[in-house]
Amino acid sequence: MTYRFFEGKDHASVYQKYRFTPPDELKNIILQYLDKKKGKPHVLAVDLGCGTGQNSRLLAPHFQAVVGIDISESQLEEAKGVPGYPNITYRKGSAEELPFPDGSVDLLTAASAAHWFDQSRFLAEACRVLKPGGCVALLDYTSIFPRLHYQDCGERLDHICEEVRQVLLPYTSNRVAVGSGKLEELYSAIPFPDKERVEGLQVNSSTSVRNLMGFIESLSTFQDYKKKDPQTAENLLLHTQNRFLEEMGVKSPDMEMKQELEYFCVLASKPL
Repeated sequence: MTYRFFEGKDHASVYQKYRFTPPDELKNIILQYLDKKKGKPHVLAVDLGCGTGQNSRLLAPHFQAVVGIDISESQLEEAKGVPGYPNITYRKGSAEELPFPDGSVDLLTAASAAHWFDQSRFLAEACRVLKPGGCVALLDYTSIFPRLHYQDCGERLDHICEEVRQVLLPYTSNRVAVGSGKLEELYSAIPFPDKERVEGLQVNSSTSVRNLMGFIESLSTFQDYKKKDPQTAENLLLHTQNRFLEEMGVKSPDMEMKQELEYFCVLASKPL
């Protein structure tokens, strides 16, 4: 089954603007793993569930070609609209039916997307299309919201985020729950003997109140909530933003705060 949660043009635009780009630290871990298992040259990377292309663009300097694949045409149009990456091609498709010859792909990767895949069909395709020594790298963050730091009110800001999470919890699909479980079942099902997990990679950065509200809006759970009652969903965002500004003692939603995200990654290499 192919899940379709990110197809609206408005949602794609929000996703492109506010979703987090995977950190360089994790990209470097993936490339080092690929160097060790397959070696250079790195010809083709395929970014599954590529969305608006954040992860595809991160990989582009390190491969002769990158192909981003997503089921959503709106997401792909947003990705294609980002200039400056001539070696990236975006194609509509799914992780379960890959348009590549046997043994032709150096790296199969997915950022915050593997929980949507049909596990057995995806793994069968991975076995088919990867070169000997080619690698799978599936990455995500461990919690839906980052930990926030602003003067002495970080814990209170985290509490507001937790309240939002509770509101959206009834709209959490089973597949999102798989992601929250850090892909344990998928990891166990990978048939390659050479596999490992990278956990606890903490990345610190800054974000604004406005951008955090945009991130909330990009979530599939929020979009499902919005479909049921658009006005209530908009009110939730506005109320949450106002609570943030009040706790922080500021007036502008462009005020920045520190955020801490924790990432994990599943790595596996096809036998030589």
